[in-house]
Amino acid sequence: MFTRTKEILGQHILNQLQQTRVILFGVGGVGGWCAETLVRTGVQHLTIVDFDQIALSNLNRQLVATYDAIGLPKVEEMRQRLLSINPSADIQAICQRYDEDTSSQFTFDNYDYVIDAIDTLDNKALLIYQATCSSATLFSSMGAGRKLDATRIRTTEFWKVSGCPLARALRNKMRKSGHMPQKKFQCVYSDEISSESGTIAPIVGVFGMYLSHLLIQDIIRKANEQE
Repeated sequence: MFTRTKEILGQHILNQLQQTRVILFGVGGVGGWCAETLVRTGVQHLTIVDFDQIALSNLNRQLVATYDAIGLPKVEEMRQRLLSINPSADIQAICQRYDEDTSSQFTFDNYDYVIDAIDTLDNKALLIYQATCSSATLFSSMGAGRKLDATRIRTTEFWKVSGCPLARALRNKMRKSGHMPQKKFQCVYSDEISSESGTIAPIVGVFGMYLSHLLIQDIIRKANEQE
């Protein structure tokens, strides 16, 4: 199934993708698209974490949301979908909220990459802090809500993100709490200022694919540096 991937990336990088261990928090709008593109590209070891169930309001933008799946856990539906793409993949599904009560259950040093696709401010700030204290590489999604123009979606280092209310709120919270990120990390964000509300599939899809792109490009960069 990875013939086309091998043609463009090469066998060595495909091997690296297949050996990489990734943990992804949030498989809703952004995280679901990220998870699928990672598995389709060659990631074999993926742990997905989300406490939520599929709701009617998710149908407009979340990859795993279908009418028949309403009320079912997102991580379980996502796991089944990913295994239907690659049955030999190692997909671990954890139906749990990441917060102060559960954070100690996760050892990020066991992973090569941590991907943050959650949108609750307190839990997101905690995840960023804990992940940057580990040896894993973190990639984080900023706010995808209230955005309409996919051409305004960017990637940059967290402290350079501009025009994103979520990033601004995170930085303010971190400064007040004193729990600052312990190393730099890349983010996906949009600098679009919109008076609209709501969220649509094209935006969260691009956010999620950008997250997977950052991870894949990092693996390529590291592999090239080793040569």
